[in-house]
Amino acid sequence: MTSTDNDCTMQRVVLLRCKNKYIQAILAEDALLDLSVLQKFLDEEFVPVQRSTSETAIPISPLSEFPHLYNVMTLLDSSVDTQLLNFNRLIDEQINANDENSELIDKQLSISLDALKAHLSNTDKDFLKLEFSIDNSALQQEATNPENDQEQVIQSLKTFTTLRIKQRLEETLEIPPLSQTAQRIILLRSNPNAMVSELVEIVESDPSLAAQVVSWAASPFYASAGKVRSVQDAIVRVLGFNLVSNLALGLSLGKTLSLPKDKTNGVTPFWEQSIYCSMLVVAISKLLPAEQRPSEGLMYLSGLLHNFGYLVLAHTFPPHFSQICRYMEANPDISHMAIEQHLIKVSREQICVCLMQQWNIPKEVISAIRYQHSPHYNGSNCVYPNIIYLALRLLRQRGIGDAPLEDIAPHIYQKYNLNEDSLNHLFDEIIDSAEEIKAIADKFNG
Repeated sequence: MTSTDNDCTMQRVVLLRCKNKYIQAILAEDALLDLSVLQKFLDEEFVPVQRSTSETAIPISPLSEFPHLYNVMTLLDSSVDTQLLNFNRLIDEQINANDENSELIDKQLSISLDALKAHLSNTDKDFLKLEFSIDNSALQQEATNPENDQEQVIQSLKTFTTLRIKQRLEETLEIPPLSQTAQRIILLRSNPNAMVSELVEIVESDPSLAAQVVSWAASPFYASAGKVRSVQDAIVRVLGFNLVSNLALGLSLGKTLSLPKDKTNGVTPFWEQSIYCSMLVVAISKLLPAEQRPSEGLMYLSGLLHNFGYLVLAHTFPPHFSQICRYMEANPDISHMAIEQHLIKVSREQICVCLMQQWNIPKEVISAIRYQHSPHYNGSNCVYPNIIYLALRLLRQRGIGDAPLEDIAPHIYQKYNLNEDSLNHLFDEIIDSAEEIKAIADKFNG
């Protein structure tokens, strides 16, 4: 490869901190920054700095000649073989699409490598070249054989935890048993002659669940006529039996596990992301031709539970979950599936569907969770994961959620006769309810 070819490649810079020490790492834009390699080399645990939150909180000086690079030890990945560094982003990758500085994202900056090295040398800052990245092509983006999920989950548990393998997965994971409310809803959903009064009684037996269902129905997104005063109101006048039964099931399952104390900085909170997704997937599904349209209730449930594996990971792999969070902060454009496969050899989606199967969750929801990042999945119930895939990427384009920041596969639009203008209009309507969505999410967090 010629130097001209190399000089066309793009790089990124990640600022890291360990206590009061700072370093910056420069690597290929689409490569994974392997934090464990830096830790071994430096014998210290450096974590990404969230520069988008407050530049003034960083007690180090930027380089006047090179905006948004710092006068600190600089590590250049050995895969970067060029004399001209090209950066797509002038600020830390953690920037949110809603951030006031987001207009800087599309600007580019080119820096002479020799000039950068000379400047650092003049200020007695080390410049080192070593191998600390993994090429994107070498990462496993998703598990391709669902029939091996159970085996892969068990092997990961044996390798990365001290859990004793038992006959049932939820016992192995030490997951609390399903609540009585969740068990009663599952049983009710299987009864074709179920009555509204039975669902009302189940939901009202759990005061927090009842409050959440009423809050959901009262959201301006549904524009209900008159005030929603009760669970029966929410079912009969606004949401319907099918949607409320699935909504209540999703919320009950969500309360089975607590939100983790650690989290990935810069990522939409769990319940907020789940609510956005559930609202968007139902809105999208209403645009589909009747013969392709999925069950509204099951679509809601799929949206609510699409990221349930996040809670399972946090519960089952606590130290590794924190490590996953730091890797996601350092590699915001690398999919969480690739990061999880790299660190624990299994994805949140795999472990989640294995658990859902044992809980007898509807197969449509299981397909939605398992294949939500597989745009070419065309198996049974494919409409559920296809619409989740579309919704998650639309959300990420607006700075919501943690789906990969990537172009949407064009065939998805064609397959369901959708157009971007209609979807953007839908999105605008949902964004108009942003404050209400956050308020509902806050109640769930409590």
